Amino acid sequence: MTEYRWLLPAVLHGDLVGERSPTRRSARDWGVDIVVFVVAALMGLAAALAMHPVSSLPPAVVLADQVIGAAACALLWLRRRWPVGLALVMVPAALASGTAAGAVAVALFTVAVHRPFRTVAVVTGLHIAVLAPQLWWRPDPEVSFWGAMAFSVLSYLLLVMWGMFVRARRQLVLSLRERAERAEVEAELRVERARHLERERIAREMHDVLAHRLSLLSVHAGALEYRPDIPRDDLVRTAGVIRTGAHQALQDLREVIGVLRLGGEETTPDRPQPTLADLEGLVEESRTAGMEVTLDMRVAEPGRAPAALGRNVYRITQEGLTNARKHATAARVDVTVRGGPGDGLTVEIGNPTTAGQAIPGSGTGLIGLTERAELVGGRLAYGVDDQGRFRLNAWLPWAA
Repeated sequence: MTEYRWLLPAVLHGDLVGERSPTRRSARDWGVDIVVFVVAALMGLAAALAMHPVSSLPPAVVLADQVIGAAACALLWLRRRWPVGLALVMVPAALASGTAAGAVAVALFTVAVHRPFRTVAVVTGLHIAVLAPQLWWRPDPEVSFWGAMAFSVLSYLLLVMWGMFVRARRQLVLSLRERAERAEVEAELRVERARHLERERIAREMHDVLAHRLSLLSVHAGALEYRPDIPRDDLVRTAGVIRTGAHQALQDLREVIGVLRLGGEETTPDRPQPTLADLEGLVEESRTAGMEVTLDMRVAEPGRAPAALGRNVYRITQEGLTNARKHATAARVDVTVRGGPGDGLTVEIGNPTTAGQAIPGSGTGLIGLTERAELVGGRLAYGVDDQGRFRLNAWLPWAA
């Protein structure tokens, strides 16, 4: 019996291999249990009636047989809490009582449904082991011993196979349900991640596009604030520049929204996007705002650069000029663009770090530029060199 010692703690606690029987019955469970009890009682009654005419046992033994059978049927109400314990109790009941056959079948079926194969094999083996003394104790006069033995063993095996099939089907349904729930959760996580990435993309584009325009507006508005006595013509011109800058900022905002709605780098937005050939216009805007900017364009034909490449170079230069305007207002800014097909494009922006009054910044623009460059397979570096100048250097690939 040493190989069955592992069963004892599970029987005492009503639990095996991580499965715990329910402590509360639902309305459906009550209905099933009532039907099972009635079927087991009818089977026991039929066995008692069939045994009565041919029984040669004393009346006291027959009465004890019926009492044990009734008790076995009553114990079926415990099959959900202690299925293995009930099946083990049914072993001596099956040996002592023929009317307990229905309760024994229900207990064995319950174990097959609720417990793994190892447990079912042990319990079924114990019940088969008591068949021989049971049939010898109560032989059927119309059937031979071996015939009755074969029929009983086959009945037990079919009952157990049916129970294991029910268990496998329940596990399959549970697995499919868990898989569906997990897929639903994963889909929600993917949607949430997509929303998060879209928010980051919108924030990056908004910063790259609007920071330049708003910094220009800040410079012109600051001039009006500190010089309220400027001539009327200069005042009108400055106000016109502010109005034009605000209008351009709105146009840039519409462009960004158009690109984001289309959601692809290869699509064409509603409005034309900036290209490499538009760098001169960007530099001229900064010069109009009072900055000293030099542009050294060393690309033979800027108009032949791919649209995505030209747009990224434009945004990087735009952010570099915006940072220079914030942190080195009166300093000279040098912009150099060089390269070509096969070699890639290199953008260098440099300016001193000690001149002018800085507009507060968070540094997220440079982080966004680094991500923009890395997304297209390029690289970007920035920092202060040995001469005290802040330098921004970016390289973007240009296919041959």
